[in-house]
Amino acid sequence: MIEISGLTMRYGDALAVDNLTFVVKPGLVTGFLGVNGAGKSTTMRMILGLEAPDSGTSLVAGQPYGALRKPMREVGALLDAGAVHGGRSAAAHLWCLARSNGIGRGRVGEVLEQVGLAEVAGRRIAGFSLGMRQRLGIAAALLGDPGVLMFDEPVNGLDPEGIRWIRELMRLLAGEGRTVLVSSHLMGEMALTADHVVVIGRGRLIADTTMSELVERFQRGVLVRAAAQRALADVLRSGGATVREEDGGLSVSGLSATRIGELALARGIALSELTPRSASLEEAFMELTEDSVEFGAGRVL
Repeated sequence: MIEISGLTMRYGDALAVDNLTFVVKPGLVTGFLGVNGAGKSTTMRMILGLEAPDSGTSLVAGQPYGALRKPMREVGALLDAGAVHGGRSAAAHLWCLARSNGIGRGRVGEVLEQVGLAEVAGRRIAGFSLGMRQRLGIAAALLGDPGVLMFDEPVNGLDPEGIRWIRELMRLLAGEGRTVLVSSHLMGEMALTADHVVVIGRGRLIADTTMSELVERFQRGVLVRAAAQRALADVLRSGGATVREEDGGLSVSGLSATRIGELALARGIALSELTPRSASLEEAFMELTEDSVEFGAGRVL
């Protein structure tokens, strides 16, 4: 697991991370979400020992990252795909990392094959596209076959095929029982990938919940259709619901879909549609973080 407890970090007068506490569990893809400046990257850097917190702790497999003797065998991370020596080949870059952690040369070829870069293993990284650098960074994260993986904006520069590939890879890794933490601004992609979400704003924890619970929390009511629609509306209003006509049906709030069905059945009203409508992840995220936006553009007219 990754265990964060009371983590706090200041840059001068700016409070980047504020008493943050959460746990990232194995077997799940955990989405780490927040607006720009929320503290996501700073938190991930503190987990990896690249920043020293003012207070609090971060543990990986029960230890601080700095205490791990061969950290790449425990934790694989992609924080910045550009943090490579452009004069080296892809294979040489990975071999340098492998030697530093006692990883055999054969593993270099395996991860290059896994990320689709085997054919360019001997090419200098300076000639790589952004998407190729992303794949190389992912290969470096996988190099030690670690049980914990952390990715910061892993789909940057990837084409649609690459985006689907990294989505399937993360779910495969979690399915093997590994701990996967991924930060992203692409809510649609996170909705397809993450099982659990941790949302922060201005360095503070806003939500720590399953994906399904998050979208259900922002229920948009229930869409109902029936032949006796006017009679149904009267029944639902008498049951305490707010009802308005929408798209040839009734948009109902204040009652669950189950209760609507029970009331309709009691009055002998046949329903042709009964659809609970939850917010999308993007909608839920926007509502959760509306007070945490530091740099907001004006409304488009």
